[in-house]
Amino acid sequence: MSTIAEFGVPAADFALRHTLEAADDLEVEIERVVAYDPDHVMPYVWFSGAESTLEGLDDALADDASVEDAERLTDLDGERLYRMHWVDDVTVILHLLTEEEATVLDAHVEARQWRFRVLFPEREAMSRTYEFASEQGLRIHIHKIHQLEEDRHSRFGLTDAQYETLVAALERGYYEIPRGMDMDELSDELDISHQALSERLRRAHRALVEEVIDIGDSDESE
Repeated sequence: MSTIAEFGVPAADFALRHTLEAADDLEVEIERVVAYDPDHVMPYVWFSGAESTLEGLDDALADDASVEDAERLTDLDGERLYRMHWVDDVTVILHLLTEEEATVLDAHVEARQWRFRVLFPEREAMSRTYEFASEQGLRIHIHKIHQLEEDRHSRFGLTDAQYETLVAALERGYYEIPRGMDMDELSDELDISHQALSERLRRAHRALVEEVIDIGDSDESE
């Protein structure tokens, strides 16, 4: 059965070590990831931070040993998008993470550690990847593993109605900043009341948060 693994890799072992050391408040997130091709798994990267931090970003990337070349594509208020060309050491590690036909669903940096969310076709593929990467000296810290259920919606604890509402909200710009559609417009689009939409979104958001955040078992009541 397909498996999603969430794990961390120290930036010192992977990418952007110098850049992250040069800017403590810098936030890093992958814009788009592509499966199977290690040369294009992490082609676009968003950097966010204070303007004073971003002013020195070009120089930091130029001095970063993990970066072969970085082309600035977009410069917005407080964030920049770059097309990244990584050195061979980085692409080798990406190959370790994708050679089992895995798909990188998300990648970002937290506290100078790369956090990955990767979909593997089967649990054994994830185990082989972890073992092989460890043999190569790569420090991987597993944070969470879960298998996908046959029902793609139920794996997140969502009902069909909640899933379809989230999809509609995402496609129509409800989650964008600024919003492309407000709740009144979205409720009209879905032909449900404002209150029903609000309650459905809250329940869906709670289900997603409980799926993502491992709070452990507790005997205490809420």
